[in-house]
Amino acid sequence: MPETPRRQWRRSAVVLLPLLLAAACGGGDEEETGGGAGQATKVVKIGVIAPLSGDLTATGTGIRNSVDLAIRQANEKNKVPGWRIELAAEDDAAKPDVGAQAAAKLSSDAAVVGVVGTYNSSVALQVAPVLDRANVVQISPANTNDTLTRGQNPGSPTRPYKNYFRTATLDSLQGGFAADYASNDLKSKNVAIIHDKKAYGQGLADSFRARFEKNGGKVVATETINPGDKDFAAVLSKIKPLNPDLIFYGGEYPEASLISNQAKGPQAMRVPLMGGDGIVDATYAKTAGAAANGDYGTSVGAPPESLDSAKQFISDYKAAGFRDSYSAYGALAYDAANAIINTLPTALGSATAVDDSVRRKVVEGVGKVDFGGASGKVAFDNFGDTVTKSLTMYKVEAAEFKPVKTGEFKA
Repeated sequence: MPETPRRQWRRSAVVLLPLLLAAACGGGDEEETGGGAGQATKVVKIGVIAPLSGDLTATGTGIRNSVDLAIRQANEKNKVPGWRIELAAEDDAAKPDVGAQAAAKLSSDAAVVGVVGTYNSSVALQVAPVLDRANVVQISPANTNDTLTRGQNPGSPTRPYKNYFRTATLDSLQGGFAADYASNDLKSKNVAIIHDKKAYGQGLADSFRARFEKNGGKVVATETINPGDKDFAAVLSKIKPLNPDLIFYGGEYPEASLISNQAKGPQAMRVPLMGGDGIVDATYAKTAGAAANGDYGTSVGAPPESLDSAKQFISDYKAAGFRDSYSAYGALAYDAANAIINTLPTALGSATAVDDSVRRKVVEGVGKVDFGGASGKVAFDNFGDTVTKSLTMYKVEAAEFKPVKTGEFKA
Protein backbone atom coordinates (compact mmCIF):
# COMPACT_ATOMS: atom_id res chain seq x y z
CA MET A 1 0.00 0.00 0.00
CA PRO A 2 1.47 3.45 -0.93
CA GLU A 3 2.34 5.61 2.05
CA THR A 4 0.42 8.77 2.76
CA PRO A 5 2.40 11.96 3.43
CA ARG A 6 1.40 11.69 7.11
CA ARG A 7 2.71 8.10 7.32
CA GLN A 8 5.94 9.10 5.57
CA TRP A 9 6.41 11.96 8.04
CA ARG A 10 5.88 9.64 10.99
CA ARG A 11 8.40 7.14 9.62
CA SER A 12 10.95 9.93 9.13
CA ALA A 13 10.40 11.07 12.69
CA VAL A 14 10.99 7.57 14.01
CA VAL A 15 14.24 7.34 12.09
CA LEU A 16 15.49 10.85 12.95
CA LEU A 17 14.64 10.89 16.65
CA PRO A 18 17.20 8.26 17.72
CA LEU A 19 19.85 10.00 15.61
CA LEU A 20 19.14 13.33 17.27
CA LEU A 21 19.23 11.74 20.71
CA ALA A 22 22.53 10.03 19.91
CA ALA A 23 24.05 13.34 18.82
CA ALA A 24 22.83 14.96 22.02
CA CYS A 25 24.30 12.23 24.23
CA GLY A 26 27.73 12.33 22.59
CA GLY A 27 30.43 9.77 23.39
CA GLY A 28 32.01 7.12 21.26
CA ASP A 29 29.97 4.06 22.19
CA GLU A 30 26.86 4.86 20.20
CA GLU A 31 26.23 2.66 17.18
CA GLU A 32 28.18 4.21 14.33
CA THR A 33 28.90 3.08 10.82
CA GLY A 34 32.06 5.15 10.43
CA GLY A 35 32.98 7.57 7.70
CA GLY A 36 34.97 7.31 4.52
CA ALA A 37 32.52 5.23 2.48
CA GLY A 38 32.10 8.12 0.06
CA GLN A 39 28.75 8.31 -1.65
CA ALA A 40 28.10 4.57 -1.35
CA THR A 41 24.38 3.89 -1.50
CA LYS A 42 24.47 0.10 -1.19
CA VAL A 43 24.32 -1.14 2.39
CA VAL A 44 25.58 -4.36 3.93
CA LYS A 45 25.16 -5.02 7.65
CA ILE A 46 27.12 -6.95 10.26
CA GLY A 47 25.08 -7.88 13.29
CA VAL A 48 26.11 -8.32 16.90
CA ILE A 49 24.23 -10.50 19.38
CA ALA A 50 25.52 -9.99 22.92
CA PRO A 51 24.30 -9.09 26.42
CA LEU A 52 23.88 -5.30 26.26
CA SER A 53 21.78 -5.15 29.41
CA GLY A 54 21.85 -6.91 32.76
CA ASP A 55 24.76 -8.28 34.77
CA LEU A 56 26.94 -9.04 31.72
CA THR A 57 26.60 -5.64 30.07
CA ALA A 58 30.29 -4.78 30.47
CA THR A 59 31.34 -7.79 28.44
CA GLY A 60 28.65 -7.37 25.79
CA THR A 61 29.41 -3.69 25.34
CA GLY A 62 33.09 -4.43 24.79
CA ILE A 63 32.17 -6.91 22.07
CA ARG A 64 29.79 -4.49 20.36
CA ASN A 65 32.23 -1.57 20.48
CA SER A 66 35.06 -3.64 19.04
CA VAL A 67 32.91 -4.71 16.09
CA ASP A 68 31.84 -1.11 15.66
CA LEU A 69 35.52 -0.09 15.48
CA ALA A 70 36.25 -2.65 12.75
CA ILE A 71 33.27 -1.40 10.74
CA ARG A 72 34.26 2.24 11.10
CA GLN A 73 37.78 1.49 9.94
CA ALA A 74 36.56 -0.55 6.97
CA ASN A 75 34.33 2.31 5.85
CA GLU A 76 37.07 4.89 6.31
CA LYS A 77 39.44 2.81 4.18
CA ASN A 78 36.70 2.03 1.64
CA LYS A 79 37.47 -1.68 1.98
CA VAL A 80 34.29 -2.62 0.12
CA PRO A 81 34.04 -0.13 -2.77
CA GLY A 82 30.52 1.05 -3.49
CA TRP A 83 29.18 -0.30 -0.21
CA ARG A 84 28.64 1.15 3.24
CA ILE A 85 28.90 -1.32 6.14
CA GLU A 86 26.49 -0.76 9.02
CA LEU A 87 26.35 -2.19 12.52
CA ALA A 88 23.16 -3.92 13.63
CA ALA A 89 23.49 -4.69 17.34
CA GLU A 90 20.94 -6.73 19.27
CA ASP A 91 20.73 -7.33 23.02
CA ASP A 92 20.27 -10.99 24.00
CA ALA A 93 20.18 -10.19 27.75
CA ALA A 94 22.20 -13.42 28.19
CA LYS A 95 18.97 -15.39 27.63
CA PRO A 96 18.70 -18.13 24.98
CA ASP A 97 15.14 -17.32 23.94
CA VAL A 98 15.94 -13.62 23.58
CA GLY A 99 19.02 -14.52 21.57
CA ALA A 100 16.94 -16.67 19.23
CA GLN A 101 14.56 -13.76 18.68
CA ALA A 102 17.52 -11.48 17.91
CA ALA A 103 18.84 -14.03 15.42
CA ALA A 104 15.46 -14.24 13.71
CA LYS A 105 15.29 -10.46 13.47
CA LEU A 106 18.78 -10.13 12.00
CA SER A 107 18.42 -13.01 9.56
CA SER A 108 15.16 -11.52 8.27
CA ASP A 109 16.98 -8.27 7.46
CA ALA A 110 18.03 -8.76 3.84
CA ALA A 111 21.12 -6.56 4.28
CA VAL A 112 22.62 -8.64 7.13
CA VAL A 113 25.48 -10.79 5.90
CA GLY A 114 27.01 -11.97 9.18
CA VAL A 115 26.80 -11.87 12.98
CA VAL A 116 29.49 -11.52 15.64
CA GLY A 117 28.37 -13.23 18.86
CA THR A 118 27.15 -14.62 21.06
CA TYR A 119 28.89 -14.31 24.41
CA ASN A 120 27.07 -17.14 26.18
CA SER A 121 27.36 -20.67 24.83
CA SER A 122 23.84 -21.43 26.06
CA VAL A 123 22.55 -18.55 23.93
CA ALA A 124 24.58 -19.74 20.94
CA LEU A 125 22.89 -23.13 21.09
CA GLN A 126 19.62 -21.35 20.25
CA VAL A 127 21.07 -18.73 17.89
CA ALA A 128 23.28 -20.92 15.68
CA PRO A 129 20.49 -23.02 14.11
CA VAL A 130 18.44 -19.90 13.32
CA LEU A 131 21.33 -18.23 11.53
CA ASP A 132 22.36 -21.49 9.89
CA ARG A 133 18.94 -21.88 8.25
CA ALA A 134 19.32 -18.38 6.80
CA ASN A 135 22.93 -19.00 5.67
CA VAL A 136 24.14 -16.11 7.84
CA VAL A 137 27.69 -16.61 9.05
CA GLN A 138 28.21 -16.45 12.81
CA ILE A 139 31.58 -15.92 14.49
CA SER A 140 31.69 -15.96 18.26
CA PRO A 141 34.51 -14.24 20.14
CA ALA A 142 33.59 -15.95 23.40
CA ASN A 143 31.69 -19.27 23.06
CA THR A 144 33.80 -22.12 24.41
CA ASN A 145 31.35 -25.02 24.74
CA ASP A 146 32.72 -27.90 22.65
CA THR A 147 29.35 -29.10 21.31
CA LEU A 148 28.87 -25.96 19.21
CA THR A 149 31.51 -27.14 16.75
CA ARG A 150 31.98 -30.80 17.66
CA GLY A 151 28.45 -32.03 18.31
CA GLN A 152 27.21 -34.11 21.22
CA ASN A 153 29.55 -37.10 20.85
CA PRO A 154 33.14 -36.25 21.87
CA GLY A 155 34.34 -39.61 20.58
CA SER A 156 33.00 -38.93 17.09
CA PRO A 157 32.96 -35.16 16.56
CA THR A 158 30.69 -33.87 13.80
CA ARG A 159 30.22 -30.24 12.90
CA PRO A 160 26.57 -29.25 13.54
CA TYR A 161 26.47 -25.88 11.74
CA LYS A 162 28.34 -25.01 8.56
CA ASN A 163 27.92 -21.28 9.26
CA TYR A 164 29.34 -21.28 12.80
CA PHE A 165 32.91 -20.27 13.64
CA ARG A 166 34.68 -18.91 16.71
CA THR A 167 37.82 -16.97 17.55
CA ALA A 168 37.68 -18.33 21.13
CA THR A 169 39.05 -21.76 21.96
CA LEU A 170 37.33 -24.73 23.64
CA ASP A 171 36.24 -25.59 27.19
CA SER A 172 37.97 -28.96 26.87
CA LEU A 173 41.25 -27.07 26.49
CA GLN A 174 40.45 -24.31 28.99
CA GLY A 175 39.27 -26.70 31.72
CA GLY A 176 42.33 -28.88 31.27
CA PHE A 177 44.63 -25.87 31.36
CA ALA A 178 43.01 -24.74 34.62
CA ALA A 179 43.26 -28.23 36.14
CA ASP A 180 46.95 -28.50 35.27
CA TYR A 181 47.61 -25.15 36.90
CA ALA A 182 45.69 -26.21 40.01
CA SER A 183 47.61 -29.49 40.22
CA ASN A 184 51.08 -28.42 39.17
CA ASP A 185 51.38 -24.78 40.15
CA LEU A 186 49.06 -24.51 43.15
CA LYS A 187 49.67 -28.11 44.32
CA SER A 188 45.95 -28.53 45.02
CA LYS A 189 44.93 -32.06 46.05
CA ASN A 190 41.26 -31.62 46.95
CA VAL A 191 38.87 -29.40 44.99
CA ALA A 192 35.19 -28.55 45.37
CA ILE A 193 33.35 -27.77 42.14
CA ILE A 194 30.34 -25.48 41.75
CA HIS A 195 28.65 -24.72 38.43
CA ASP A 196 25.55 -22.92 37.19
CA LYS A 197 24.12 -25.77 35.05
CA LYS A 198 24.38 -23.70 31.87
CA ALA A 199 26.10 -25.11 28.78
CA TYR A 200 29.25 -23.07 29.36
CA GLY A 201 29.51 -23.51 33.13
CA GLN A 202 28.81 -27.23 33.24
CA GLY A 203 31.00 -27.98 30.22
CA LEU A 204 33.91 -26.10 31.76
CA ALA A 205 33.42 -27.80 35.14
CA ASP A 206 33.27 -31.25 33.52
CA SER A 207 36.50 -30.73 31.57
CA PHE A 208 38.26 -29.38 34.68
CA ARG A 209 37.12 -32.38 36.70
CA ALA A 210 38.26 -34.95 34.14
CA ARG A 211 41.76 -33.50 33.91
CA PHE A 212 42.12 -32.83 37.65
CA GLU A 213 41.22 -36.42 38.50
CA LYS A 214 43.56 -37.66 35.77
CA ASN A 215 46.30 -35.65 37.50
CA GLY A 216 45.60 -37.58 40.70
CA GLY A 217 43.49 -34.94 42.42
CA LYS A 218 40.23 -35.55 44.26
CA VAL A 219 36.94 -33.72 43.71
CA VAL A 220 35.40 -33.67 47.18
CA ALA A 221 32.05 -32.18 46.12
CA THR A 222 30.12 -31.03 43.08
CA GLU A 223 27.36 -28.51 43.76
CA THR A 224 25.09 -26.53 41.46
CA ILE A 225 23.52 -23.08 41.71
CA ASN A 226 21.10 -21.10 39.56
CA PRO A 227 22.11 -18.08 37.49
CA GLY A 228 20.89 -15.00 39.31
CA ASP A 229 21.23 -16.51 42.81
CA LYS A 230 22.63 -14.13 45.43
CA ASP A 231 22.84 -16.22 48.60
CA PHE A 232 25.20 -19.22 48.52
CA ALA A 233 25.28 -20.06 52.22
CA ALA A 234 23.63 -23.47 51.73
CA VAL A 235 26.13 -24.60 49.10
CA LEU A 236 29.17 -23.23 50.90
CA SER A 237 28.12 -24.75 54.25
CA LYS A 238 28.19 -28.17 52.56
CA ILE A 239 31.63 -27.59 51.12
CA LYS A 240 33.37 -26.03 54.13
CA PRO A 241 33.65 -29.23 56.29
CA LEU A 242 35.33 -31.03 53.36
CA ASN A 243 38.33 -28.69 53.58
CA PRO A 244 39.03 -28.24 49.86
CA ASP A 245 42.26 -26.59 48.73
CA LEU A 246 40.41 -24.77 45.98
CA ILE A 247 36.88 -23.98 44.80
CA PHE A 248 36.46 -24.29 41.03
CA TYR A 249 33.47 -22.44 39.61
CA GLY A 250 31.93 -23.05 36.20
CA GLY A 251 29.93 -19.97 35.32
CA GLU A 252 30.22 -16.20 35.08
CA TYR A 253 31.34 -13.31 37.22
CA PRO A 254 28.03 -12.11 38.74
CA GLU A 255 27.63 -15.31 40.78
CA ALA A 256 31.34 -16.15 41.08
CA SER A 257 32.15 -12.83 42.74
CA LEU A 258 29.43 -13.36 45.36
CA ILE A 259 30.55 -16.95 45.99
CA SER A 260 34.10 -15.74 46.61
CA ASN A 261 32.92 -12.95 48.89
CA GLN A 262 30.64 -15.21 50.94
CA ALA A 263 33.12 -18.10 51.10
CA LYS A 264 35.84 -15.91 52.60
CA GLY A 265 33.49 -13.73 54.61
CA PRO A 266 30.64 -15.44 56.47
CA GLN A 267 32.03 -18.95 55.87
CA ALA A 268 35.62 -17.97 56.75
CA MET A 269 37.08 -20.33 54.15
CA ARG A 270 40.69 -19.46 53.37
CA VAL A 271 40.86 -20.97 49.90
CA PRO A 272 41.01 -19.35 46.46
CA LEU A 273 38.26 -19.56 43.87
CA MET A 274 39.22 -20.42 40.31
CA GLY A 275 37.05 -20.11 37.23
CA GLY A 276 37.16 -19.76 33.49
CA ASP A 277 36.97 -16.81 31.13
CA GLY A 278 33.43 -16.13 32.32
CA ILE A 279 34.77 -14.61 35.54
CA VAL A 280 37.73 -12.66 34.14
CA ASP A 281 36.27 -9.17 34.14
CA ALA A 282 36.96 -6.05 36.19
CA THR A 283 33.42 -6.31 37.61
CA TYR A 284 34.41 -9.50 39.44
CA ALA A 285 36.84 -7.78 41.79
CA LYS A 286 34.54 -4.80 42.25
CA THR A 287 31.73 -7.07 43.48
CA ALA A 288 33.80 -9.56 45.45
CA GLY A 289 35.83 -6.83 47.15
CA ALA A 290 38.97 -7.77 49.04
CA ALA A 291 37.91 -11.43 48.95
CA ALA A 292 38.79 -11.52 45.25
CA ASN A 293 42.51 -11.12 45.89
CA GLY A 294 44.23 -14.45 45.34
CA ASP A 295 41.47 -15.83 43.09
CA TYR A 296 42.24 -17.21 39.63
CA GLY A 297 40.63 -17.27 36.22
CA THR A 298 41.60 -18.64 32.84
CA SER A 299 40.85 -16.80 29.64
CA VAL A 300 41.13 -17.58 25.95
CA GLY A 301 44.11 -16.19 24.07
CA ALA A 302 47.02 -14.17 25.35
CA PRO A 303 46.41 -10.84 27.13
CA PRO A 304 45.94 -8.25 24.36
CA GLU A 305 48.16 -5.84 26.27
CA SER A 306 51.05 -8.31 25.94
CA LEU A 307 50.69 -8.80 22.18
CA ASP A 308 52.45 -6.65 19.62
CA SER A 309 49.63 -7.58 17.25
CA ALA A 310 47.07 -5.92 19.54
CA LYS A 311 48.86 -2.59 20.08
CA GLN A 312 47.20 -0.89 17.13
CA PHE A 313 43.76 -2.21 18.10
CA ILE A 314 44.16 -0.92 21.66
CA SER A 315 45.40 2.45 20.44
CA ASP A 316 42.59 2.76 17.90
CA TYR A 317 39.96 1.70 20.44
CA LYS A 318 41.09 4.41 22.85
CA ALA A 319 41.24 7.01 20.07
CA ALA A 320 37.68 6.13 19.02
CA GLY A 321 36.43 7.53 22.33
CA PHE A 322 34.40 4.59 23.60
CA ARG A 323 33.33 5.14 27.19
CA ASP A 324 33.57 1.45 28.06
CA SER A 325 36.49 -0.97 28.03
CA TYR A 326 36.94 -3.45 25.18
CA SER A 327 36.85 -6.01 28.00
CA ALA A 328 38.09 -9.59 27.76
CA TYR A 329 36.76 -10.32 24.27
CA GLY A 330 37.36 -7.05 22.44
CA ALA A 331 40.33 -8.18 20.36
CA LEU A 332 38.60 -11.46 19.50
CA ALA A 333 35.41 -9.63 18.49
CA TYR A 334 37.42 -7.16 16.39
CA ASP A 335 39.10 -10.07 14.60
CA ALA A 336 35.75 -11.81 14.09
CA ALA A 337 34.32 -8.69 12.46
CA ASN A 338 37.35 -8.33 10.21
CA ALA A 339 37.09 -11.97 9.18
CA ILE A 340 33.62 -11.19 7.82
CA ILE A 341 34.67 -7.86 6.30
CA ASN A 342 37.61 -9.46 4.49
CA THR A 343 35.23 -11.75 2.56
CA LEU A 344 32.91 -8.97 1.37
CA PRO A 345 34.72 -7.62 -1.72
CA THR A 346 34.66 -11.09 -3.30
CA ALA A 347 31.31 -12.24 -1.91
CA LEU A 348 29.49 -9.09 -3.01
CA GLY A 349 31.27 -8.88 -6.35
CA SER A 350 28.94 -7.20 -8.82
CA ALA A 351 25.85 -7.71 -6.65
CA THR A 352 23.50 -4.79 -6.17
CA ALA A 353 22.12 -6.12 -2.89
CA VAL A 354 22.76 -8.87 -0.36
CA ASP A 355 20.98 -12.10 -1.26
CA ASP A 356 21.24 -15.76 -0.36
CA SER A 357 24.11 -16.38 -2.78
CA VAL A 358 26.10 -13.56 -1.16
CA ARG A 359 25.47 -14.99 2.30
CA ARG A 360 26.64 -18.42 1.17
CA LYS A 361 29.80 -16.93 -0.33
CA VAL A 362 30.55 -15.18 2.96
CA VAL A 363 30.20 -18.46 4.88
CA GLU A 364 32.55 -20.13 2.40
CA GLY A 365 34.96 -17.20 2.50
CA VAL A 366 35.20 -17.10 6.30
CA GLY A 367 36.24 -20.75 6.27
CA LYS A 368 39.24 -19.75 4.17
CA VAL A 369 40.40 -16.58 5.95
CA ASP A 370 43.99 -16.46 7.10
CA PHE A 371 45.39 -13.19 8.38
CA GLY A 372 47.19 -11.62 11.31
CA GLY A 373 44.64 -10.13 13.67
CA ALA A 374 44.78 -8.26 16.95
CA SER A 375 44.59 -11.53 18.88
CA GLY A 376 47.10 -13.33 16.64
CA LYS A 377 46.58 -15.61 13.66
CA VAL A 378 42.97 -15.66 12.49
CA ALA A 379 42.07 -18.87 10.68
CA PHE A 380 39.70 -21.76 11.29
CA ASP A 381 39.96 -25.54 11.15
CA ASN A 382 37.46 -27.88 9.50
CA PHE A 383 35.19 -27.68 12.57
CA GLY A 384 35.10 -23.87 12.52
CA ASP A 385 37.36 -23.60 15.56
CA THR A 386 40.20 -21.13 15.77
CA VAL A 387 43.64 -22.52 15.02
CA THR A 388 45.03 -20.31 17.81
CA LYS A 389 44.89 -22.31 21.04
CA SER A 390 46.61 -19.97 23.51
CA LEU A 391 45.20 -19.69 27.03
CA THR A 392 46.13 -17.49 29.97
CA MET A 393 45.83 -17.93 33.72
CA TYR A 394 45.08 -14.73 35.61
CA LYS A 395 45.36 -14.01 39.32
CA VAL A 396 43.55 -11.22 41.15
CA GLU A 397 46.06 -8.90 42.76
CA ALA A 398 45.13 -5.49 44.14
CA ALA A 399 41.60 -5.93 42.75
CA GLU A 400 42.80 -6.58 39.17
CA PHE A 401 43.15 -9.75 37.10
CA LYS A 402 46.84 -9.96 36.22
CA PRO A 403 48.29 -12.60 33.88
CA VAL A 404 50.56 -15.17 35.51
CA LYS A 405 50.93 -17.83 32.82
CA THR A 406 50.21 -18.10 29.09
CA GLY A 407 50.51 -21.26 27.02
CA GLU A 408 48.66 -24.05 25.24
CA PHE A 409 47.02 -27.03 26.92
CA LYS A 410 48.79 -30.27 26.17
CA ALA A 411 46.42 -33.23 26.43
